[in-house]
Amino acid sequence: MGDGRVAFADVRWPQGPRLEARRGGGASLVPADAPAVAPTVVTAHAGSCHALASDGDGSFVTGGDDGRVMRVRPGAEPEELARMQGLWIDAVACGRSGDVVYAGGKRVARLRHGGTDEIELPASATAIAFCPDGRTLGVAHSGGVTLWHEAALPRRLAWPGYHRAIAWSPDGRYVVTGMQENALHGWRVQDGGDMEMAGYPGQPLSLAFTPDGTQLATSGALRPVCWDFARPGASQAPRECGIQSKAPVTSVACHPRYPVIAAGYHSGAVTLCQPGSDSFLLLKGAGGGAPSALAWSPDGERLAFGTQDGWLGWIELPDPVFSHHRSAAARPTSEKERST
Repeated sequence: MGDGRVAFADVRWPQGPRLEARRGGGASLVPADAPAVAPTVVTAHAGSCHALASDGDGSFVTGGDDGRVMRVRPGAEPEELARMQGLWIDAVACGRSGDVVYAGGKRVARLRHGGTDEIELPASATAIAFCPDGRTLGVAHSGGVTLWHEAALPRRLAWPGYHRAIAWSPDGRYVVTGMQENALHGWRVQDGGDMEMAGYPGQPLSLAFTPDGTQLATSGALRPVCWDFARPGASQAPRECGIQSKAPVTSVACHPRYPVIAAGYHSGAVTLCQPGSDSFLLLKGAGGGAPSALAWSPDGERLAFGTQDGWLGWIELPDPVFSHHRSAAARPTSEKERST
């Protein structure tokens, strides 16, 4: 949070709001029968907390404007893992093997059990993400992306502009960035072939792939925008899905098993939709601030959201609600691919 604290909420809420499948199809939202337990709050930084990532074992790693990288967990004192004196830690990421990566300015460090490695970028890091195999790190920055594969030398994927968000396809074949110039840019990792995906009315700063990797969902418009990655480079235009709002989409998150997209709007609303469909399910109405974060539980049975006004919430989404989404996602339609 902006005051350096981290809030932990226990999502075990038997009497909380939930979706229940209807016998004839569809789902109904059942409101909470009792209030949630108040979150536990831990002070991690002397200033603002700028970044947070789960390390997979119930702990979280944070970065702050005090230059510190901390490990926090409920009921325990925060543990300092590293420090970059005089820099703000604007991005952190945790790998499958236990690696912790953090970025401050042009410096990116990789903390391992045996020590710390560090590289310097051509520009300040704006976003970092591990490839799904946990071995290669992608770092977005002005001018493109830097790939850092364990002990190998960094590899640059260049494209003019300010790259502010990054996402990997589930198979690790593609890496995509969201740009300040109201566009996406993607690369095929194997040979560096790149793709332009432009035409957004706003900045697409939230990116998420469906679990089968065939669709990339993004923010940046008045509805979630989906790009076809089953046939990237096929000169197809993107397709929008869900409900169109007067307020733009600020965040998206794809279900870990089904072709379902959670979308947060600047109005504060949160919905579920499916690529290629205008249908939607309203989970949260307007108000409370624009959702700045959406996250599914690993089993896909809970969706959590956080807003710019400090609201935190989640909803139970049992598996039967999604049983009719097992069919393949619809494929959208413009991206231009070019070999480099």
